[in-house]
Amino acid sequence: MRHCINCCIHLLPNDLHRQCFRCRGHSHNNQKCPVCKGENRIPLYADSKQMKLLAVLEVRTDHSESWNGFFCLKKGKLCSLIFGLIIMTLVMASYVLTGAKHGLLLIPSPFHYGAFTSNPSLMDNESLSDMKDHYQPSKINISYIKDYPSIKLIIDTITSKIEFITRQRPGLELLRKQEPHMFSVIPNKFLPNSKNPCWYEEYRGNTTTDPYTTNSYALYSKRFRTIFDYLRKVFWNHLYHYKDKHYRLRCLPHFYIIGQPKCGTTDLYDRLRLHPDVRFSAIKEPHWWTRKRFGIIRLRDGFHDRYPVEDYLDLFDLAAHQIQGVLQSEAAKERSEMNNIIIGEASASTMWDNNAWIFFYDNSSEGEPPFLIQDFIHAFQPNAKLIIMLRDPVERLYSDYLYFASANKSAEDFHEKVAESLQLFENCMLDYSLRACVYNNTLNNAMPVRLQVGLYVVYLLDWLTVFDKDQILVLRLEDHASNVKYTMHMVFQFLDLGPLSEKQEALITKSPASNTRRPEDRSLGPMLPTTKAILRDFYRPFNTKLAQVLFDDAFLWKRT
Repeated sequence: MRHCINCCIHLLPNDLHRQCFRCRGHSHNNQKCPVCKGENRIPLYADSKQMKLLAVLEVRTDHSESWNGFFCLKKGKLCSLIFGLIIMTLVMASYVLTGAKHGLLLIPSPFHYGAFTSNPSLMDNESLSDMKDHYQPSKINISYIKDYPSIKLIIDTITSKIEFITRQRPGLELLRKQEPHMFSVIPNKFLPNSKNPCWYEEYRGNTTTDPYTTNSYALYSKRFRTIFDYLRKVFWNHLYHYKDKHYRLRCLPHFYIIGQPKCGTTDLYDRLRLHPDVRFSAIKEPHWWTRKRFGIIRLRDGFHDRYPVEDYLDLFDLAAHQIQGVLQSEAAKERSEMNNIIIGEASASTMWDNNAWIFFYDNSSEGEPPFLIQDFIHAFQPNAKLIIMLRDPVERLYSDYLYFASANKSAEDFHEKVAESLQLFENCMLDYSLRACVYNNTLNNAMPVRLQVGLYVVYLLDWLTVFDKDQILVLRLEDHASNVKYTMHMVFQFLDLGPLSEKQEALITKSPASNTRRPEDRSLGPMLPTTKAILRDFYRPFNTKLAQVLFDDAFLWKRT
């Protein structure tokens, strides 16, 4: 067996290798060759059988021959190769574009307003808008552990700017000027024989009038239409007739579960509504005080028509019907019995969300809101009771991220968003007060995670400027999770609810927890240790102040 040095192909004994195009040189004529027969192909022979070139493995030692081999391919094979390369290019381009859009690629986030610096003085004189002009893309390969010293400097800057200053409470006349319609609808006195704040309102419609035809909750959400369909059917049965006039019973909540989100408010709501003397609004979270009365349906959709206070009151009609039934019962009339049914409302945004103020109220010179939600609630209900459920703000933030993030959730992504949010918060604190930054709508929308929601003491101090301390019950989710029976007894006592039978109490305290973490979120695991250390440092001064205000070191969250 002989070999061709150029091609490294085994040659047959009869030297059929003379048919090889390369060995014969460039003078070979395909048209005249009896083997090629005018075709642009190169036959080779192995064991007296003809083979195509692509079926033979060639090991070339001479690079000058490589281009000759390339032109030996059939046109069809060449086109297939080119077509395959085009498809592969399109697929890669699609991946790059999609990854950039959804955050799959490690590209700098638009929320980065500069790389972390070890010298905080470089950023001392730069405002939020200045930082945008000096934007520097961050490095792709981030070492999260190495982030800590740089981010710690940011946290130290924030901590040095913290001042807990008591806000100036607005007067009643100023509140009336801001919301004249609300004050014209809600009276300043309620029925004396009802524990819940209720009053009778004259109804001027007729039997053909739909009392809920313009209710914005019914118009904008299909979920509520079933409830309002039922209310329409029973509406006339619950009108009170007196001296040829029709009256409907209107009610406000006796108590509010005002916060915070991802702190167990849903579980508390689900258990509390099982009590025979407790009723809630037709929907758990109307968000009327914070959003709907300003025309905010979804924050991302901007503003719509404002929901009037009548639409909010409609949500308590089911409970009002039951209270009316008690008030008009013969036993109640004979014995002058008190109605003990109370209504609750559980919008977890009530404690903290004042983002709409800047669009509707005159701005103050310090950038702080002149009016807050609690100012108006107190104006109508100075005796209202408030329940707050809190948890470790570090864990709350991670739970909040897992619940609201839509895609590409991971511990690493959470770390990046925390770092970005801290930078933004620091930029604000360099120029404004703590309260101005906490209630800053632009900042809150810019931060990729809601750091401000965990600043519990800032909100609590503002609520304490209008409500007495004994009107506010503050609970910890950690205590509620470990001993549901104890926390529920605290709530029952706080609301002055009557005793329960053993069966009723077991139903309330032994039911499974509500609104727990979704299985797909559990699989992501905990946050990075470095992220936890960063957030612990950030929230520490706020937790310390909270523990001082409540006289309870459990709110330091040292053991979690």
